Amino acid sequence: MAFSAIANFSRFTVSTSPSSYRLYLDPIGRRVVSTICAKKIYPRSLTTMASSTNEKLTAPYGSWKSPISADVVSGASKRLGGTAVDAHGRLFWVESRPAESGRVVLVKEGEKPGDEPTDITPKEFGVRTLAQEYGGGAFSISGDTVIFSNYKDQRLYKQSIESQDSSPVPITPDYGGPVVSYADGVFDSRFDRFITVMEDRRESSTNATTTIAAVPLSDNTIQEPKILVSGNDFYAFPRLDSKGERIAWLEWSHPNMPWDKSQLWVGYISENGDIYKRICVAGSDPTIVESPTEPKWSSKGELFFITDRKNGFWNLYKWIESKNEVLPLYPLNAEFTKPLWVFGINSYDFVESNGDKNLIACSYRQNGRSYLGILDDAQHSLSLLDIPFTDIDNISSWKHTLIVEGASATHPSSVAKLILDNCKLEVVDFKIVWSASTDSLKYESYFSSPELIEFPTEVSGQNAYAYYYAPSNPVYQASSEEKPPLLLKSHGGPTSETHGSLNLSIQYWTSRGWAFVDVNYGGSTGYGREFRERLLGSWGIVDVNDCCSCAKFLVESGKADPDRLCITGGSAGGYTTLAALAFRDTFKAGASLYGVADLSLLRAETHKFESHYLDNLVGGEKEYFERSPINFVDKFSCPIILFQGLEDKVVPPDQARTIYKALKEKGLPVALVEYEGEQHGFRKAENIKFTLEQQMVFFARLIGHFNVADPITPIQIDNFD
Repeated sequence: MAFSAIANFSRFTVSTSPSSYRLYLDPIGRRVVSTICAKKIYPRSLTTMASSTNEKLTAPYGSWKSPISADVVSGASKRLGGTAVDAHGRLFWVESRPAESGRVVLVKEGEKPGDEPTDITPKEFGVRTLAQEYGGGAFSISGDTVIFSNYKDQRLYKQSIESQDSSPVPITPDYGGPVVSYADGVFDSRFDRFITVMEDRRESSTNATTTIAAVPLSDNTIQEPKILVSGNDFYAFPRLDSKGERIAWLEWSHPNMPWDKSQLWVGYISENGDIYKRICVAGSDPTIVESPTEPKWSSKGELFFITDRKNGFWNLYKWIESKNEVLPLYPLNAEFTKPLWVFGINSYDFVESNGDKNLIACSYRQNGRSYLGILDDAQHSLSLLDIPFTDIDNISSWKHTLIVEGASATHPSSVAKLILDNCKLEVVDFKIVWSASTDSLKYESYFSSPELIEFPTEVSGQNAYAYYYAPSNPVYQASSEEKPPLLLKSHGGPTSETHGSLNLSIQYWTSRGWAFVDVNYGGSTGYGREFRERLLGSWGIVDVNDCCSCAKFLVESGKADPDRLCITGGSAGGYTTLAALAFRDTFKAGASLYGVADLSLLRAETHKFESHYLDNLVGGEKEYFERSPINFVDKFSCPIILFQGLEDKVVPPDQARTIYKALKEKGLPVALVEYEGEQHGFRKAENIKFTLEQQMVFFARLIGHFNVADPITPIQIDNFD
């Protein structure tokens, strides 16, 4: 689960103009969820004025002025949706644009240094698939052609990348609506077709049929895709060898998620294009618990993949076809990939080399940071490359060039081109060619650097991890007697990980005088299977305990005010937020973004991909009831603000509405904001801005003991205003 009124309720729609927030009521609607208060919140007078320009101004934590505004944050919220390199070495990427209501566009880098990038996707199209709701793997490039999934109708389209005037042409049938989605596709030159994961929701929107299918490319007439692999609940990573004679794929079945248990298969393709024989490469041995992922064929026809057998960490392996055996390449207690929430993950790639050996550009994650290296499969050696990124995502290779998606404490989400030396052991040139925020460095003097902390949990001998950000502003300081308010963030997933990379939404808080901590509670990824499985059967317990333990650890360390501890989170992090507020008394206020209040309702309403996820995380009916915050409204005792997208199919809007109504009836300060046109996670700039500002002013008014420096018009808080 990784980003109002009841009965007759209102619709809250945010326009692009800050002065025109409006409420739209149903024809018979009578209960307003949120209204705009007439007054704006302005800062208090400074406690002590600076006597010279070199001295800092003294003002309460939380009241500091900062140039990192909510407009800056929302403008820097571009998301990267994947990269690709064509046969000429040209870089392409997919980016979502909050300023265009979250539209996702394929972009080509400039032809020459200094040239502006070029949009490939026409304005009436968007490159985004809804397969498994979270999407990913929405485009593929071969030669001068791109095939992409179009957001509006979910059909596959073919388009030339050589001409700006090229119009996309559909290659899959029109089913009268976005009821069939495609993802993770590859070109099959042997049979002139496109092989892709296909998710068919025509018979059931909550129990789609997923297959691996082939879409013809040679005929001008649109045909029904041909099913190649079917029968299991889920598929991913269909990958062909260079001759088109073998295909590898990943599959798994309920109740497992792909990081719990999965299987890697290889199929042999006949002369008519069918799969006539198949072998299970990994995942079939009942004595080995593993979750293989990311299969990839070398140019020599050897199959490589990642799995977490033996040491419990996702490491690189090679398949010995003649013996149907797998061999580890470089065993290490580190994660060489991440959980398969989205399609199209590309954690390693082959580097052009001479001789019989394979050189593999790969990254791994260990002790809270990422490392990039070149692995020699013949020598079983790994040479690290020195680059500025401390968090690395996808990797692509072309000749002596690596394309790396990454970030660091001073770099937002970025794409860099790395030129390697002839031995492929050193980086001779590093250049960032795309950034989520090209202007971020001008705020560097305000940045708070993440401090990786390891703190004790409630289980003796077990620790968890977090990134702590201290208040930071070159102009302001607080009095020595004051401790800062703390905002703790619980990440989504819950099988996911937060990273210590530059996030302007975090700097928004710290530059105003808040302390911020981003927690990797037990169950997070990045620390191996044993750490990941702490959450099995214990969601709502381990995550909540770890978040509370982290907050208490910071209080005891003198880094936070115990009376101003706040918690926030989205999706699964929203559930942890609500559970912490219901079942613990650590936090004084909270904000839940598209969070879960009723586990049983979520299980009944959520999409197929996660429909059994909760069974492993929660347990039986007793646990479902006892860990659902909605069933224990009497235990809530502090203010809560809720934000919800009305088109969310992962955590439907009823979750937020139900908890809102219950808390309002109890008499607690509560507010609910609903966004038209938003799904699971907010993509529109105006909504990202509004959510951030309203959290800030909500906490300031309810528990902060300070006024915010920004002229924010607060929404009405029920049982408070």
